[in-house]
Amino acid sequence: MLILLPPSETKRSGGDQAPLDHDRLALPSLRTQREAVLTALEALSRDAAAAARVLKLGTRRRDEIEANARVRTSPTMAAVDRYTGVLYDALDAASLDPAARRWLGRHVMIHPAPLGPVGALDPIPAYRLGAGVSLPGIPPLRRVWADAVTTALDGCSARFIVDLRSEAYVALGPLPPSLPAAYLRVVTEGADGVTRALNHFNKHAKGTFIRALAQARPRVGSLAGLRRWAEAAGVTLRDGSAGEWQLVVD
Repeated sequence: MLILLPPSETKRSGGDQAPLDHDRLALPSLRTQREAVLTALEALSRDAAAAARVLKLGTRRRDEIEANARVRTSPTMAAVDRYTGVLYDALDAASLDPAARRWLGRHVMIHPAPLGPVGALDPIPAYRLGAGVSLPGIPPLRRVWADAVTTALDGCSARFIVDLRSEAYVALGPLPPSLPAAYLRVVTEGADGVTRALNHFNKHAKGTFIRALAQARPRVGSLAGLRRWAEAAGVTLRDGSAGEWQLVVD
């Protein structure tokens, strides 16, 4: 099982691990793309005004430009600990026991725009770059990443994929058609019986779902097996549109 998570715009600064080392990242075939995006990000950061304009940063957030300037030399931390925000606060990986964190390392990848998918425990630096940003000097991120990420995922050892990424990040790495997969949407069912998609609680529900998986560490080898585990655990997963699951919350 491989679960793909989106990154978060908000991140912890600092870190207690050595600077970025490509050899410690999952999907090593993406190194060429990673180098190209990081080089463009560093180059942009040399002009603070241009960087603020491209990254859509206000004057109070210029420290994020400095983070980009030091993206190859600054300390790192596990990707799952780098991000904050609703999903990652609900997941609360720092409070999980070592076995649960190892499970995250084996089964969860996070998809930062500068690096492509990385393992949950892979050490990454602080940075500022969203999926929709166009960096000077390189093609649009979708062209840089899409085919390379699809090919890399196709070569991973997962039997199936559950995709929790936002649509902007799905565009940076469509799933390979060779692997069984489900795209997860969070919905609620009103008293009138109408199913509605959620926004804020969408992220919270995804974080809670991944936390429950990490704590239970079910041995499942197929999408059907994951559905059976969810039913036994009191988690409602049901079919949505083609290729999609609905995670139903109250």
